[in-house]
Amino acid sequence: GKLHNPTGAGVPAISNIAKAKSQQVALKHATPAVEHDTVVKEEGSARRNITRKKSDQPSTGNFDSQHKKQGGHGKGKWRDEGVDESDGAYDVSDPNDPLYDDTAEEGKYILTSPDNNEDEGDPTIYDPIANRNVYGPMLTLTEFKIQVDEAIKEYFDSADVTEVIQSLSEMRCLAYHPHVVKRAVSLSLDKGPRERELISRLLTELHPDPLTDANLSTGFELLLNSLDDLSIDIPDARPIVGCFLARAVVDEVVPPAFLSNANNTHPGELVIEKAVGLLSREHCNARLERIWGPGDGRPVAELKTVMDQLLKEYLQSRELDEAARCVREMNAPHFHHELVKRGIRICMEMGELDAMAALFSFLVKNAILSEHQVAKGISRLYKVLGDITLDVPTAPSLFTEFEAMIRDGGCFPPSYVSPAAPPVSPEEE
Repeated sequence: GKLHNPTGAGVPAISNIAKAKSQQVALKHATPAVEHDTVVKEEGSARRNITRKKSDQPSTGNFDSQHKKQGGHGKGKWRDEGVDESDGAYDVSDPNDPLYDDTAEEGKYILTSPDNNEDEGDPTIYDPIANRNVYGPMLTLTEFKIQVDEAIKEYFDSADVTEVIQSLSEMRCLAYHPHVVKRAVSLSLDKGPRERELISRLLTELHPDPLTDANLSTGFELLLNSLDDLSIDIPDARPIVGCFLARAVVDEVVPPAFLSNANNTHPGELVIEKAVGLLSREHCNARLERIWGPGDGRPVAELKTVMDQLLKEYLQSRELDEAARCVREMNAPHFHHELVKRGIRICMEMGELDAMAALFSFLVKNAILSEHQVAKGISRLYKVLGDITLDVPTAPSLFTEFEAMIRDGGCFPPSYVSPAAPPVSPEEE
C-alpha cells in the first residue's frame, strides 16, 4: 500500500535522473582542483600566488590572449606578449628600447654641474681611483666663496693681480666665476678708496679671461639681487655699487646694454640711476677714472694737486664739513703733514690765516688730522720759509701769527716746541 508521509522526510528534492545529468555537465567543464588551489610561496609567509584560468603563464598552455587585459604590466612597464619575465629582469640592452638607460653601463657616464657652461669641454681633472675624467667644479659653492674671499683679502695687501688669476685657475670652477664679481665688490664696500680702486682694476684685468662677458654680467646681476642684505650692514651700498657699475662700463668690462636690461628687471633701482647719472656727465670717462677719489693709491704728485684744489676751494666756500669729507676721502693720514704745509703757504699768499686755522682746528677736534701731523707740517714749512719770503715778504711774521692761532685752537701736542723759537742755552736751563 501507499506510505503515509505528509512531511516529505527522506524523499529527495530532485529525481535521480536530473541529479545524474547535472553531475555529468559539471565533470565535463571541471578542471583539476590542484591547479586552482592557493599556493603559498614561502612557508610561514602570507604571500600567495593565486593562479586562475586565462591568466596563467604562456608555458602552461592555458594562456588566453583574447581575455587577457592589455596595457600596464607592473609599475612603469609595458608587457609584450610572448615575453617570459619569470626567470629574471627584462633585458633593456637595446638602445632602441624605450626603457633603455644609457647610464646603466658603468664607466660610460660623466659628472657634470647643472650650471655647466658650454665651453667646459675639457675634463676638469682625472680621477685615478675611478679611472675616468671628471667634469664640472671641483669645489662646492661655499668652499669656492671662502677661497675667493681669502684671495681678495690677500690682493688688498699685495695688489698682485697675477696671484688672483692663478688662484682662480687652480680652483677649476668655471661655473662659479660670476660669484667672483659679487664677492670682490662686496668685500670692498666697507673699505676705503684704495681697495675699491683695486677691485675696479682687478675686474679689468680678469676680463675677458678668466671672466667672460657673461660671467661679469651675471655677477653684477647677483650683486643687484643681494643689495637689500648688503644695505643692512652698509647703508651706502647702493650708490657705491652704482659707481662700480659705471666704472665697469667705462672700462669696457660691462656693455652699456646691461644698464638698460637691468633697468627693466629692477625698475627704479638707485644703483642703475646712479650709474646712468655718472655716465651722462660731461667728460665722464676722465671723471670715472678717478671716481674713488685721491686715496685710491695714486702717485704723490697727484695727491699734492688734489690737496691744492681742496684748500683753495675751501677758502672760497668756507664749508668745513665738505672740506673734512674730502680730507677723509683722500685716505692718506700718513701724508697729512703735506696738507698742513701746503695749507699754510696758500693762506699766506691769499691772506686767509684765520680761515685756515679754523679748518685745522676743526680737523683735529674731529680726529681727522692728528696733532703729530700738524707739528710735522709746521716744522717742514719752517725749513722752506726763506724761499716763501721771496714771494711773500711778510712770511716770517705771518708764520708766527698763524702758529699762535692753531696753538690756541689746540692743534699742537703738549710737548710741541716752535721751530722759530731761539735755542735754549745750557746756562738758561
